[in-house]
Amino acid sequence: MLEMWESVKEFIFLSLFLIIAIILKRKIKFLQRFLIPTSIIGGFIGLILGAEVLNLIQLDAARLGTIIYHLMAVGFISVALKEKTSVPASHRRDNVNTGLAIISSYLTQGILGFAITLSLAYTFLPKLFPPFGLLLPLGFAQGPGQAFSIGTSWEELGLANGGNIGLAIATIGFLWAIFFGIPLLNVLVRKKKAWGLEDREKVIKLKSKDEGEKHTENIPKRMFIDSLTVQVALIGFVYLITYFALRGVTIALEPLGEYGHIVGQLLWGFHFVVATMFAILVRIILNALKKKNWLHIKYPDNYILQRISAGSFDFMIVAAIAALSISTFRENWIPLVIVTTAGGIFTIVYAVYLCRRIYTNYIIEHIVGLYGQFTGTITTGMALLREIDPDSESNVPENLVLGGAVALPLGVPLMFVLGFAVTGYTSGKPLFYFYSLGIFIVYLGAILAFLLIRSRRRKTSK
Repeated sequence: MLEMWESVKEFIFLSLFLIIAIILKRKIKFLQRFLIPTSIIGGFIGLILGAEVLNLIQLDAARLGTIIYHLMAVGFISVALKEKTSVPASHRRDNVNTGLAIISSYLTQGILGFAITLSLAYTFLPKLFPPFGLLLPLGFAQGPGQAFSIGTSWEELGLANGGNIGLAIATIGFLWAIFFGIPLLNVLVRKKKAWGLEDREKVIKLKSKDEGEKHTENIPKRMFIDSLTVQVALIGFVYLITYFALRGVTIALEPLGEYGHIVGQLLWGFHFVVATMFAILVRIILNALKKKNWLHIKYPDNYILQRISAGSFDFMIVAAIAALSISTFRENWIPLVIVTTAGGIFTIVYAVYLCRRIYTNYIIEHIVGLYGQFTGTITTGMALLREIDPDSESNVPENLVLGGAVALPLGVPLMFVLGFAVTGYTSGKPLFYFYSLGIFIVYLGAILAFLLIRSRRRKTSK
């Protein structure tokens, strides 16, 4: 009978960590003042109570890894299945700018991290896995789920404890978001006039239709099935399609030999991207069928899907931090400290520089929100933003959400470039490293040129 509990033990303890975190966040003003998300507090409670520190609770790292891997996909599928709200044309420009800014952060952090670890690998740390630094944007700008997923897929290709290294980078990113985000916010407010950060135009407050959305039942009672059940079934259906698609692509890549194998591994690591695309396709098909009156019921429920997404990401973050291995950090502390410190400092400067040039309104809010997202997740970005925009009067929350949708398709080609970088290691051909670095630089140049020219035209046309 005890064996039946083993498969759910980790979920039970993650729930306990969250409950403790909720109580502490409610009672301790320090945690409220520093805007630390409850899920991050819960993760550190799990790390402290686990085998790495106090050893009071035994958690299976492999099962935690599985939870992280699948919750990432569930969260993204839930968001992609939601019906999107219409956005005025004037705000779509900021959505696109935000999406391009997000992609540029992936590229700049990737170039920085990769250049640092290449330098270390050819000088002081000859045994270092050269693409190690490419985990910087995956951990900082994309979060623990992606960093763990890709890091794990690289373990087979030569990066020992890659999944845990990815989690370590993501956790350090959270610390940069929290403990440097608040001072940054205060400096920006004080230097507002001196740095030219005041709004250059009045902006009409945009309220998302989802804001304060009331739950309405879409599924008729006569169907004798709960709306939550339908949403879970839709998510499961999309995930099933994703699984078979990834298997099919992996088989199709086999004739490419080693490079095909590496790209296949990366695709399994980026399974959430593939899942998101299929979720969008399913939503489009359902909408088309509804317009033709072949479907009379609106099956996706935005309210429930949002709750599933938020819950998935909260549990994922708790699991990611609780799964950290301190011993792995000790073994890799030199490259970890160098890469994340350089990444953290650079991200502050880059967020301030870029936002001052591409936005004409709510500049400080954009800097703070994007800095939080560039070092953590959209959750940390929103948490920092609430400090200066508690009532969501700016259009920044919408930009962070919708900008992510813009960034998604632009980020897909980067998966294949990551394949080049890892192929350089597995095939013993270092020239591939520089091919990858060159492609990243050219891609970044194109994105920044388009973004800055587009923003300059918008400002001069006013």
